[in-house]
Amino acid sequence: MNANRQTVEVAIPVYNEAATLRTNVEALLAYLREEFPFRFGIVIADNGSTDETATIAAMLEDENPEVTYRRLERKGRGYALRTVWLESDADVVAYMDVDLSTNLESFLPLVAPLLSRHSELAIGTRLAHQAHVRRRLKREVLSRGYNLIVHAAFQAGFTDAQCGFKAIRGEVAQRLLPLVADDAWFFDTELLLLAERNHLRIHEVPVDWIEDLDSRVELLPTIGADLAGLWRVRRSYWQGGGRLHALDAAAVTR
Repeated sequence: MNANRQTVEVAIPVYNEAATLRTNVEALLAYLREEFPFRFGIVIADNGSTDETATIAAMLEDENPEVTYRRLERKGRGYALRTVWLESDADVVAYMDVDLSTNLESFLPLVAPLLSRHSELAIGTRLAHQAHVRRRLKREVLSRGYNLIVHAAFQAGFTDAQCGFKAIRGEVAQRLLPLVADDAWFFDTELLLLAERNHLRIHEVPVDWIEDLDSRVELLPTIGADLAGLWRVRRSYWQGGGRLHALDAAAVTR
């Protein structure tokens, strides 16, 4: 396949983001049109917003052939990503947070190893030495503490489970996503743990990242749900769960 004919689809999960949606989607569009050498599409995945997000997203779809608006009546970032990724026929599916906390210049290094079939998944990491991160001390401590728990419980090889900047080869997503049970913030961690359990290759890209002070993440409930998710996955593994069928495993690593 001609590399430049491959397609990358970027999902942007949103909930009540009317204030910043147009500005940030247009910034992403400008970067992809000017700097990205592959065909691309953007899907705005709206988790039942109650503000003007739907109106703005529909206008962006009308104005830009690369943009699709997908309305979902259920909340949950994981639910949004699973839905739009499974509907996609792109060679690589990716996502980034609507606040564009991660520098866009890291997007091509994120997806290039997937388009070349060097890796099956790729993630941005804020915890590598080359990364540059600006966030409050509380968030920094919680993030590092959570990742230490993930590593201790699963001997995980990836460094940053929660960065909102990830990509996966399309055919791999079709086989792996049905194993991911979480519909919320733990989705990212579960996806990566399942990938490692099935010996898929995960590429990491150090990123520049600036905390969004208007983040919708509620820290304490999210931490509780993440810890419960880790325990659920750990029990599943003890019982032999989390493995792709032999034919699926062969297909995603070809």
